Amino acid sequence: MTLTFKPLETYRDDFSFANSAEAIARFPFPFPEDQYMYSVNLEPATSRDPGSVFEHLFDVDEHYVSEMAERARVLELDPQRCLVMPHMAQAAWDSVALLMESLATDYPEHFRLTRAGTAWHWQNLALGIDQRFTFGDPATLPCEPLEYITRQMQGDFALLDQRDNDLFMDAGMVTCPADWSLRFDAGMSFQQWHTPVPMAHRAGVFERALKYLLNIQVGQPVRRLNWTLTINPRLDTSPETYHEWGNDRGKVSADNAGKLVHLRVELQLMVRLPRSNALMFSIRTYLISLDELVSNPAWARRMYRVIRDLPGPIADYKGISRYRQPLLDWLRPFDPDA
Repeated sequence: MTLTFKPLETYRDDFSFANSAEAIARFPFPFPEDQYMYSVNLEPATSRDPGSVFEHLFDVDEHYVSEMAERARVLELDPQRCLVMPHMAQAAWDSVALLMESLATDYPEHFRLTRAGTAWHWQNLALGIDQRFTFGDPATLPCEPLEYITRQMQGDFALLDQRDNDLFMDAGMVTCPADWSLRFDAGMSFQQWHTPVPMAHRAGVFERALKYLLNIQVGQPVRRLNWTLTINPRLDTSPETYHEWGNDRGKVSADNAGKLVHLRVELQLMVRLPRSNALMFSIRTYLISLDELVSNPAWARRMYRVIRDLPGPIADYKGISRYRQPLLDWLRPFDPDA
């Protein structure tokens, strides 16, 4: 499949973002059943389903150029969305190597990497970047290494330091979060930054997940899907910008839900980094409006049933409760058995 990029779209103001028919077809619909309950749902991150979001370790799609422009905009407004604690410098270089190697291997028509020892030459043809640098020497890059490479990657990235039988969020680039903040979570342990999630703690989900993640080996990445709903195709739904988007939830009606409400799916990837032993946690976000989603009748029917039967605490946590009824009113006609 030839990868082509759409003209510049917006994730704020006039919200010109939209999916092509091809993007809709490859959207990672997250519900294998008619009901949803929080689960770990980890699987090996092996290549499968050519053309899908699971083909490559890091997925690049038609919205690449637009997302990179949005990231640059967020960083211009708030440079602290990228944070690297001093002891995470090696993990940052680990990330440079992994991300450049992956892009150059999987998308050679858009990304190229040549190496001669520590002398590296990186070309990002999509963004017009041509950079020669010395691997391991931050002075040879225009900005800090993690910021440099993640300014060219779709999705958010957290680098987790493993110590004391736990994982700590000690570095990251987070400009498109689903209502969480790197600035707030920085330095927290795995259990601490998951404290707000309801019901899962009672079920012991996070204890099992942490044990699993601590044992991830180099060369054995894993992935999972997570989801929520977002009003408008807004990538940056961070606490820092809540004043810009919080009131949007009150605008949903049974007439406009198809246009306003977007299913937001995160393809979460966990990769052990070889030099630093840190764990890379990448969060690749996909957005689809309900108008687009219901072009698939099976998705439309299941979406109605999932939202209808979603436990109250989970609906509250995901911010859905405020507009759940008008959303169900809009979705109901797509379920013939409703």
